Amino acid sequence: MFMDVSRRHFLQLGAVGVTPLGFDLAEATKVKQRLRIEGATVSRTICPYCAVGCALLAYTKKASDGHVELLQIEGDPDSPVNEGRLCPKGASALQLAISRRRVESPMYRAPGATEWAKVSWDFALDKLASNIKASRDRTFVTTDGNGNVVNRCEGIAFAGGAAFSSEEGYLATKLMRGLGLIYLEQQARV
Repeated sequence: MFMDVSRRHFLQLGAVGVTPLGFDLAEATKVKQRLRIEGATVSRTICPYCAVGCALLAYTKKASDGHVELLQIEGDPDSPVNEGRLCPKGASALQLAISRRRVESPMYRAPGATEWAKVSWDFALDKLASNIKASRDRTFVTTDGNGNVVNRCEGIAFAGGAAFSSEEGYLATKLMRGLGLIYLEQQARV
């Protein structure tokens, strides 16, 4: 029932578009697809998530209304850092830019409230500063149990972002130490 087909014969059949399975490959090659990124401008950039510095290719195209539309983000195969590969966070970089669920302004939920409300950046920064001050004042320790001067804040912790450069990490550490924080962490993945 099965045909006795040599490798050479199989390849010859495939070259003319007919396979022993009955598929006509010649018809399949006539189908042309238009790529979504066809005619797009390619820009090279760096992943924003960590300090590794993986290279990305961002494809953009001018929309009919004149604004630039981001179409695709992918790893740059020419990069010696990531050779086109991306971690799950880097692979989702497009969602960082164009997700419909992205929150574009500060949101605040007052104590006892059930809904979040949009607020201004000035309100958000003032609220953050007042909360830090209140927590620092409430949990600041000037001396330990043995009477040693320690001047530390035990009620606030700081976790630095993995995307910090060395300089940003240094600056953040100095700022937090200036507030008296002792619980500091940096999340470098290098």
